[in-house]
This record gives sequence, C-alpha cells and structure tokens, in this order.
Amino acid sequence: MRDELLSPSGDDDERGEEERDEHGLRPQSLDDFVGQEQLKGHLRVMMTAARNREQPIGHMLFAGPPGLGKTTLAGIIANEMGATMHVTSGPALEKGGDLAAILTKLEDGDVLFIDEIHRLARPVEEVLYPAMEDFQLDLVLGKGPAARTMRLPVARFTLVGATTRTGLITGPLRDRFDYPARLDYYEPDELRSIVLRAAGILDVAIDEDGAGEIALRSRGTPRISNRLLRQVRDFAEVERDGIITKDVARDGLEFFGVDTRGLDKSTRALLMALCGMFEGGPVGLKTLSISVSEPVETVEDVYEPYLIQQGFLIRTPKGRVATVAAWQHLGMTAPGSSPDTGDPPGLFD
Repeated sequence: MRDELLSPSGDDDERGEEERDEHGLRPQSLDDFVGQEQLKGHLRVMMTAARNREQPIGHMLFAGPPGLGKTTLAGIIANEMGATMHVTSGPALEKGGDLAAILTKLEDGDVLFIDEIHRLARPVEEVLYPAMEDFQLDLVLGKGPAARTMRLPVARFTLVGATTRTGLITGPLRDRFDYPARLDYYEPDELRSIVLRAAGILDVAIDEDGAGEIALRSRGTPRISNRLLRQVRDFAEVERDGIITKDVARDGLEFFGVDTRGLDKSTRALLMALCGMFEGGPVGLKTLSISVSEPVETVEDVYEPYLIQQGFLIRTPKGRVATVAAWQHLGMTAPGSSPDTGDPPGLFD
C-alpha cells in the first residue's frame, strides 16, 4: 500500500513545528471544543446512541470555510468512540486501487477522514459507494472478456468527509452521508475563549482584553486566532515584556499587518486592487486573481467569503464590486461620492 496516502492520527514524525503546535492545540473531546453548539449537540446524541448500540457512528460530511474545525471534529469523533482515525485527502487518491488499499486495512469502528473530499476522482467515488452503503468492496479482476467482479467485505467504518465547496460534491456521494453539517464562523466571545485556552497550553501570559483584541481580528476562524496568538507572543517577547495586554496585542497585530477588521496584507491587496486598479468594479474573478497573483480558487474560497461577510465585496453577474464600506475602510472615496455629498444631481444636470 502507498503509505503516503494514509496517516493514523497522532503520527507527527514528519510534521513541521507549527503543525505540531496546532495539533497540540486541538481539543480532544466535545467538552473542550468551543463553539458550534448546535452541531456539538447533534454529535453528542448520535455518538451516545451509537455507543449504546455498540455500532460505529454513521458517515458524516463537514462543510465550511478553512480553519473552522472540520479535522478537529473528526479527531474528536474518533476519540469519543474509542476508535483509530486514519487521514487522507481527495487529491491523494488518484485511482480506485488507492482507496481499496486503505479500506482493506481498516478495522471495525475505525474513522476514515478524507479532507477535500470534493476533489475525489470519479473512479475513486465508484469504489467508495458500496463501501459506504454495504461495507463491501467491488474489485474487477482481469481485462476484456475474461474480466470478472469480486466482492470483498470491509470493516464497518465511519467515513468523515471535509469540504470547503459542497457544490462540487456529486449528488450520489453527498446523499450517502448520514449527517451533513455546515460549520459557521465563530463569534468574538468564542474566539476569545479559544485564544485563552491556547495561551494556557502554550504557556503564554495574556489577559482577557489582549485575548479579546486577537479574537476581534481573527476573522471568525480559530485557526487564524491561534496563528495570530503565536505572532503576538513573539512580538511580546521581543518588543515588550512578554505579557500580552490589549495594547501589546494591538501593536503586535499592526506590526504583522493585520488591521482592525482582520484583513491581512494579502486580503487588503485584493481589496486595494478592486478599488484602485479597477475603480471598484465590476471585474471578473480571473482578472482580479491575476492582479494579486493568486489562484482563482484561493481568491474565491479563502479571501472572498470573509470580505462578503463583512460587507466589503459583492458578487454580481458582471463581476466583483466593492461596496462603500470597502472604500471607507481603505480610507478612499468611492467614485461619485464624497464626505459632503448633497442631493443627487437631476436628470439634466
């Protein structure tokens, strides 16, 4: 089997320092997981029922922007169910045989986590269908007229899929999940609790106001809040006395280019290009992505959701358009308006 396709949870030998830190910050139980209260309630009921029946929990699909906790929830499910989690991703599974090799190695109750499941190849999906429904693996032996089909049983496992683009998942695959769920952005109070918890694990001295300042600029995403905490920690240790207060957090975040609305250098560059280079739009997605030297997928899946949520950008049939709020946030004046704009001109003015 191709070992690079599969990695049991907890195997950190080849991970970088930041990845190991992030893994250490991940909650291991639902009680430690902050936010997503409705989703946690649903998972708690389903896991309790599955344990009472002594059966694996049903297949689950977690959708939402990056960094909201999809991988963490998959690990929590495995921990709560006393199972082993195996991790792979859609792009890594190129052929049906790749998935078949993984499935035959699973044991009863194991959790198979497939990240970016919307990028599964069609031949891989065809292998996955009977495995999800009947826990059977259909293999084709030979070629041509002599080919024959063999059906092998596989362990009763739980598939947890994660995706940032639900619309790209085919209908047959999506319908085979017992519980599809979407993760929402986090509230500032929830992010403050996450920052305080992470600071305790990393042994960082921080007060409530300092954690709140980091939370406000975290764009509703725990992964970003943990990253900003590490950056502010470094700033506080080098430029200050090592204690993160509100002022230290504000100065540190400004030092690293994160403004009051959580926009970093790349996101601000996108907004600046839209307002400056293209005069607020409308401009096509491909043109906008080329202007900031970013892939179309990155602009559409990483930058735009938060800008739209904050009311800085609108998607229209003609292209992307900047709102008045975007111009104001950048300290610029929108075309056709000024701080002292009076009544609009008449038809013949």
